[in-house]
Amino acid sequence: MGSKCCKPFPDSDERERERRRKLLLEKLCHQKRVQAAQQIQAWWRGILVRRILLVAALRAWMIQCWWRTVLQRRITKRRQALLRVYAVQEHAAVKLQSWMRMWQCRHCYCQICNTLCLFQVPESNLAFQDDDVLQVQYGITSKQPEFHIEILSV
Repeated sequence: MGSKCCKPFPDSDERERERRRKLLLEKLCHQKRVQAAQQIQAWWRGILVRRILLVAALRAWMIQCWWRTVLQRRITKRRQALLRVYAVQEHAAVKLQSWMRMWQCRHCYCQICNTLCLFQVPESNLAFQDDDVLQVQYGITSKQPEFHIEILSV
């Protein structure tokens, strides 16, 4: 008595397939959403990491700039100190040379004065030459100026 072509509940099999298909679609949709959320989270984490790295790099750059400034100040102070020492030494050397030249001139002047004092004799003891002129030449080494002295009698 049963019929071969009729099934007892034809709709239930189709409903089951439809339900499974919907579950599969929901599962695929859920996986796509999870994957999209993961991509968004990965992108956001990358943004945060890059932001942190940028802040760290900027701070490192600021520290480097500060350190270079400190080093430049030290170098400038050393240069100024060396320049001061050089200026003092140069001034001392110039002063010493000036005093030495002054001493040499005075020494030469005193030698000339002493020489002149030796050649000056009282007028009563002075022996005149035929032309009534006494000519004296005094030679000094090449480093010192040469003087030619002529003493004329009156």
